[in-house]
Amino acid sequence: MSERASEPSTPSTTVTAAGPKVVLLAVIAVLVLAADIITKTVAVAQLENRDPLELLGGLVYLQLVRNPGAAFSLATGYTWVLTIVAIAVVVVIIRVARRLRSVGWAIALGLVLGGALGNLTDRIFRAPGPLQGHVVDIVSLFAPDGRVWPVFNMADSSIVTGGVLLVLLALLGRELDGRRTSARGGAEEGADSA
Repeated sequence: MSERASEPSTPSTTVTAAGPKVVLLAVIAVLVLAADIITKTVAVAQLENRDPLELLGGLVYLQLVRNPGAAFSLATGYTWVLTIVAIAVVVVIIRVARRLRSVGWAIALGLVLGGALGNLTDRIFRAPGPLQGHVVDIVSLFAPDGRVWPVFNMADSSIVTGGVLLVLLALLGRELDGRRTSARGGAEEGADSA
């Protein structure tokens, strides 16, 4: 038996094990970001200075809204703070990705990362200027102008969906590294791919 075969696993094998999950996270984030940019570009081109477009008998309205705040138009005077928060979210997700061994966490974090990058792109590149740009929102449910439900975009939907999935995974005891935590609080043996 060679010396190399008897050596314990090195950190490089750990990184390799995380590879497919990190790739999944990255692919989902890129797809969400691309879909968000495309839908916002089309919305600006087609919905600017137009009345809301009614779909599905008034269940959905498409309209262009430029939102300086966060979800539900909160913190409208703090656009630069929201930009910093979005950058922090992106950095944290990239840092924790090294420990990622769970498909569920990869999907959830990919959705959150893609959504955060989508809205961050607006904050950096849209008017009124860098770090203060207004986010393009497009979809209003049940009534135009966000009277019933705030107007949102693809990035917002991805962030919320990813956030709900993260909460569900935590409640089910699924860990970032693929382990399951029992109801008693201890980690169970064996990694799970969920």
